[in-house]
Amino acid sequence: MNINNSIDSNDLAKRGESLIRQSTNRYLTTVKIAFRAKQRRFDDFDGLLDESTIKPVQRSIIELSDEQDQPDLLPG
Repeated sequence: MNINNSIDSNDLAKRGESLIRQSTNRYLTTVKIAFRAKQRRFDDFDGLLDESTIKPVQRSIIELSDEQDQPDLLPG
């Protein structure tokens, strides 16, 4: 998915459902999404991120979904 273009709402819903379905604790997953969104929002305010067309919650769902689906891309 190209993050610079508009977000496909069906794809975003599927990613969110996948995150919740594969988690052991729905509450912690929801908190993780919210915390990451809050971090992204402050990064946007600081001018650190150029992609301000996507809402922070949408971006955090996409990022966490990608991390879940492709753990080999994570550093470390």
